[in-house]
Amino acid sequence: MTLSDAPVVTPDAVGMPQTEFDFELPFGYVDPAGTVHRTGTMRVATARDELGALGDLRVKENPAYLTVVLLAAVISRLGTLRQAHADIVAGMRVADVAYLQEMYERINGVPGVEGRSAGGRLGES
Repeated sequence: MTLSDAPVVTPDAVGMPQTEFDFELPFGYVDPAGTVHRTGTMRVATARDELGALGDLRVKENPAYLTVVLLAAVISRLGTLRQAHADIVAGMRVADVAYLQEMYERINGVPGVEGRSAGGRLGES
């Protein structure tokens, strides 16, 4: 699935908005055992996710780390891994992180505002 094929948050058949979205990374995260993890699930972010990331000491020391911490908070599954913590996201290829950033912005966007989350572009403070 390409990112342009990724769905935006829309109500399902019973009128409830979709809160989790599957993805396939262009390259995938390679774990220490050599296993490549390409497929995963990202959930819609909450205000707590964004506030928690802004309060993270790593982000305070290096604001560019916001993207890593925030993506780690909303990736609920990556391959056989139950969660992708910040070290996993930081170890991904730049193309995979860019893909996830764009997906984050798409699924957390305000209706009618293409490509932006409620709090602005991912990684901007």
